[in-house]
Amino acid sequence: MRKISVVGIGAGDPEHITVQAINALNAVDVVFMMDKGDQKRELTDLRREICDRYITGPGYRIVTAADPERDRGAAAYQQAVNDWRSRRAEIYEQMISGELGEDGRGAFLAWGDPAIYDSTVHVLDEVLGRGKVAFELQVIPGISSIQALAARHRVSLTRTGRPVHLTTGRLLAEGFPDNADDVVVMLDSRCAFTGVDPDTEIYWGAYVGSPDEILISGPAGEAGPQIVAAREAARAEHGWIMDSYLLRRPEPS
Repeated sequence: MRKISVVGIGAGDPEHITVQAINALNAVDVVFMMDKGDQKRELTDLRREICDRYITGPGYRIVTAADPERDRGAAAYQQAVNDWRSRRAEIYEQMISGELGEDGRGAFLAWGDPAIYDSTVHVLDEVLGRGKVAFELQVIPGISSIQALAARHRVSLTRTGRPVHLTTGRLLAEGFPDNADDVVVMLDSRCAFTGVDPDTEIYWGAYVGSPDEILISGPAGEAGPQIVAAREAARAEHGWIMDSYLLRRPEPS
C-alpha cells in the first residue's frame, strides 16, 4: 500500500527539522508541494531547500500543483474553508494516484507542526474518505511557530498552575477568554490585540525562525501600534505574512 507522510518542517529555520523528519524524507519517492504563486514563492523555496539539504539520495521527485484560491472575505467562514479543502482534496487525490506507485512513499511538507495547526492532515483524511485511492497516513511533528515564538522571546507559554488557551484572531475579537490569563493567538489578520486591556503583555513574532524575523513585546497599549505598523510594512514588502502572539494578563496583586 502507498504510504503518505505529513512532515512538520518547523517555523522557518531549516535547522528546526527533526531527525525523525529527515529519516522520513530519505525514504520517500515523491515530495508533493502546493504552489501558492509568486507572492508566496519563499514558502516553496524553503521546502525545496530542506529537500536539497536533507535528502541524500537521488531517487526522489518533487511534484507540484497550483493551490486553489480560498475566499477569505466570505461571510460563511467555515463553509469557505470546507469548500477550499474539498478542492484541495481533489488535487491531492489526482497527484497521489497519478504520481505515486501502489507501493510508493510520498510526503507533504507542512509548515510548523501539523499536529497543532495545519490543513494537510484534514485534506488527506478527506481524500481517504472518498475511497478512490488508498494509503497509510503518517504524521511527523515539527517545531511549531508557537514554540519558536516563546523560545525567541525567552518566555514559557504557561505559568505555574495556570492554563494556556489557543485561539484565533477572529475569536479573540469577540472577547478575551474567561478561563485563561495566557492566550496564544494565530490567524489574526485584523489585529484583534488592539482591543485588549492595554496593560496586557503581548509577545508578537512574524516570520519566526527566518532571516526576516520580527519580534516585538511589551504592554499591548504601547506595543500594539508598533506591531500594526510593522505588520503592514512586512506584508507590503513580502506579499504575505505569518505571525502569532502570546497575550499575558498581569499577575494578580
